[in-house]
Amino acid sequence: MKKRLFLCLVLLIARIGYAQTSYEQKAAEILQKVEKKYKSVEALRAYFTYEMRNSIHNVYEKTEGTFVMKGNKYRLILPEQEVINNGSTLWTYLKQTNEVNISNYEPDEAEITPDKIFTLYKRDYKYIWVERVAERGKIYDVIDLQPIDRNKNHFKIRLHINEASNSIKSFEIFEKNQNRYKYTFTRLEFNVKVDDKYFTFNPADYPGVEVVDLR
Repeated sequence: MKKRLFLCLVLLIARIGYAQTSYEQKAAEILQKVEKKYKSVEALRAYFTYEMRNSIHNVYEKTEGTFVMKGNKYRLILPEQEVINNGSTLWTYLKQTNEVNISNYEPDEAEITPDKIFTLYKRDYKYIWVERVAERGKIYDVIDLQPIDRNKNHFKIRLHINEASNSIKSFEIFEKNQNRYKYTFTRLEFNVKVDDKYFTFNPADYPGVEVVDLR
């Protein structure tokens, strides 16, 4: 009897292990397609909503923005500020005070930004396919990324990926303090035409702007 129970337990563990491996492989295949798609475009413009919530402290914030990416350059436009990066210099423009801070761009590998989200799985994260869901006639694959480093502030990133287009519909960051940060892309435009000058702050476009050079 004990031998039979032991054998059943071994088979169960084997099945669970196989399922995990299968789901990991499925997630990897999907993520590779996503990365290939995003890296193949010359430039990308994304319109998105950003939500931050914490159910414990009854906090909820929502805003809309635009994100344009071309290679290692990007421009992020939010209601209160603009962040412009040409690959070496970072401009942060604060609309309320009409002030721009200039600094050298120093990439932070730990920072999670929209331009990095489709390559995170390649380093420091485990990944697994969770399920397939239908929303408004479209099918999405749900994939969870879990940091290998347990000391990180977040314990999971959940992606919703359009099965037909291999594009990211949304990603949500789950922090240990119960904060939830969600980016939902309401529209994506691939291979848009954008000049490199768009990724440089031009004071002439902001009359009376105060320039604070921190370099």
